[in-house]
Amino acid sequence: MRAASLLDGDGAPIVVSNRQPYSHEYEDGEVTVDRPAGGLTAALDPVMQTVNGTWVAWGSGDADRDVSEDGAVRVPPDDPSYDLQRVWLDDEQLEGYYYGFSNQTLWPLCHSDTARVHFSTSDWEQYQAVNRQFAEAVTTAADGPEPVVWFQDYHLSLAPRIVRERLLPDAFCMHFWHLPWPGWDSFKICPRAVAVLDGLLANDLLGFHTPDYCRNFFDCVDRTLDASVDRDTGSVRYRGETTTVRPFRLGIDADAQAEQARSSEAEAFSTAFRDEWDIGEDTRVAVGVDRLDYTKGIERRLDALERVWERSPEWRGDLTFVQKGAESRSSIPAYSRLQDRIDDRVTEINERFGTDDWQPIVYTTEMLSQDHLAGLYRGADLALVTPVRDGMNLVAKEYVAAKVGEPGTLVLSEFAGAAEELGDGAELINPYDVDAVADAIERGLRTPDDERRRRMQTLGDQVHENDVYAWIARQFRAARSVQTGQQYEPPQRRQFH
Repeated sequence: MRAASLLDGDGAPIVVSNRQPYSHEYEDGEVTVDRPAGGLTAALDPVMQTVNGTWVAWGSGDADRDVSEDGAVRVPPDDPSYDLQRVWLDDEQLEGYYYGFSNQTLWPLCHSDTARVHFSTSDWEQYQAVNRQFAEAVTTAADGPEPVVWFQDYHLSLAPRIVRERLLPDAFCMHFWHLPWPGWDSFKICPRAVAVLDGLLANDLLGFHTPDYCRNFFDCVDRTLDASVDRDTGSVRYRGETTTVRPFRLGIDADAQAEQARSSEAEAFSTAFRDEWDIGEDTRVAVGVDRLDYTKGIERRLDALERVWERSPEWRGDLTFVQKGAESRSSIPAYSRLQDRIDDRVTEINERFGTDDWQPIVYTTEMLSQDHLAGLYRGADLALVTPVRDGMNLVAKEYVAAKVGEPGTLVLSEFAGAAEELGDGAELINPYDVDAVADAIERGLRTPDDERRRRMQTLGDQVHENDVYAWIARQFRAARSVQTGQQYEPPQRRQFH
C-alpha cells in the first residue's frame, strides 16, 4: 500500500488547488487580506484550520510575494493555524495553463461543447510546466515521505503522476474532478487524452459528482489505455497500481447559508434592492445567479422568459427577473462575445416589454457579499438554474437552503449534476426546449404556496444532509478504506455498467 496511514500519518493532509483560500492585496499602500467568500475554498478552510494541514495554490494577490517566506504564509491572519504554500505563475504561464489548455481545451471538452475546443502545443507545454510546479510545491509542503495529497479539479490532471513517479512515490493521492466527465465521443477529441488519463490514474482515489460521470470515465479509460476496468468494484488497474473511482456529490455549507438568509443584513439588502429597482411589493421575482459562462444557459433562459411575457401578458408588470452575473475569463473571446450578447438581449427584452413603472429584467454584475446574495435568494419566488451542462451547480442548493420554511420553486436543468439529487422536488426541465422552460416558470408561479413550501422543505432536508462537510467526510472515509484495503460503500452491481 502506498501510504502507511491516512490523516494520522506523516502530517496532516495537503490540499492542492488552482485557487487559494486567502490572497494578500495592496489597497492604498496597505496590505489587506481577501478571505474566502463562499464555495469550496470557504468550506475547506475551517477543516484545514482544524487539522493544521498545508494548502498549495497559485499566489494570485499582488502582495502575496511580499508577505510570504519561501512561498509560504501562515493563515488565517488573525489566528494562524495552517500553511498556505504558494505557486508563482507569470503572465505567459497563466495564459497557457489557465486560459489556454484548462479553459479552452478541458473546460469545453468536459461540458461536451466540442465546437469550442481549442488546442495549441504551447498551451499544453505551459500546462505541463505548471503542473510540475504544483507537484514540486507538494514536495516542499510534505512533512514526510507518505503524505496524504488531495488534488482539486481539472487544472491539475498531470500533477498526481509527477508526484507519484518523480517526487513522493509513497504518497497517498486523491483527486476530485469538479467538472462533468464527458462520454467517449467527446473525450476522444482531446489531443492529449492519454496523458490526462495517465495523470489521473496515478491517484489512489478519484472522485466525480455522479455515477454517470464515473461510468463515462471508465468508458474512456477502457477505450484509450491498456488498463483493466472493473465496474463491479468501481476500480481501474493500470501500470501495476489500482485507482478506486467513486461518486461524491458536492454540497454547500447549508447551515451557514440558512443563517445568512435570515440575517438582518440579508433582509435589509432584499428590501433596498427592491426599492432601488422599483420592484413592487406584490411583484413576483425570479432569480438567476451565474458566472457569465456559455455552459450556464443564460441566453436560452432569457428566451424562455421572453416567451412567458409574450404569450401570457398577465405577467407583464407582475414578474421581474433578476439576473446576477459574474464576469468570467473575459480575455477568452467566447466569453467576451457571450457577455456582449447577454447585454444586447437584456436590452432588447426590456425595450420590448418594459413600461414607465416596470422593468422586466434587472441585470447586474455588481459584487455581492454572501449575506446580500442570500437575501437575494430569500426574496425570490423562484430560481432559474438552467445550464446546458454543469458538473453539479451549487446555486440550486444555495437557493434551497435560503428558502427552507418558505414557499419557493426551483426550476432546474436535467443536465446539471444537482438534478440527480434535487430533481424530485424541482421543476425539472430541458434547457433546449424554450416552451417547456416557459411552462415550468408559469407552473412555479401558479403553484399554491403550501405546495411550494413543502417542496422547499423536502429539498432543504436533502441539501442539509448532503452538505459540504458530508462530502469531505465521505471522501476521507473512502480514502481510509482504500488505504486499509477495506471496501467503502461498495457500489451497486449495476451502478457503473
